[in-house]
Amino acid sequence: MPDDEVETDPDEDYGHSMISHAGGALGTAAGPIISEDAPEPVGAYAHAFRIGKTIYVSGTGPRDPATNEIPGGPIHDEEGNPLDYDIRAQTRAVIENIETILEGAGSNLGRIIDCLVFLVDMERDFDGYNEVYNEYFADILSARTTVAVSALPTPIAVEFKVIARVE
Repeated sequence: MPDDEVETDPDEDYGHSMISHAGGALGTAAGPIISEDAPEPVGAYAHAFRIGKTIYVSGTGPRDPATNEIPGGPIHDEEGNPLDYDIRAQTRAVIENIETILEGAGSNLGRIIDCLVFLVDMERDFDGYNEVYNEYFADILSARTTVAVSALPTPIAVEFKVIARVE
């Protein structure tokens, strides 16, 4: 079996199963990735998870890692009243947060093979998001899916979930 493929027993509890490849346990090549330079997760999950030469990055938003503020502003205030926000600034911040997570895990934006993007307002935000996305990914041409969602866990307009290869 190639090193980038992983066998698991679907009937076993994932956390206790043996993950193996062409010669034994993956050891440090499998497990959660926590980046001290990325925004803190808003739940009980890692920034990413590595299995072999593949990194699965959790949904990542634009929050500033140092201040927890949302670049471009939140989409609504604490009472839920809509606010004007900058989708370009939010998209750029998301991509930079993804880049930080990937680089800390031994990869980079150029190694992304799949990108799933969530927008809370497709009609309002797609063009601005797509413009910034193209600045970073026009030469990479990874697979991409963009979907509209009714809300995200924090007052943000955009979130990315990516799969990347390790160099």
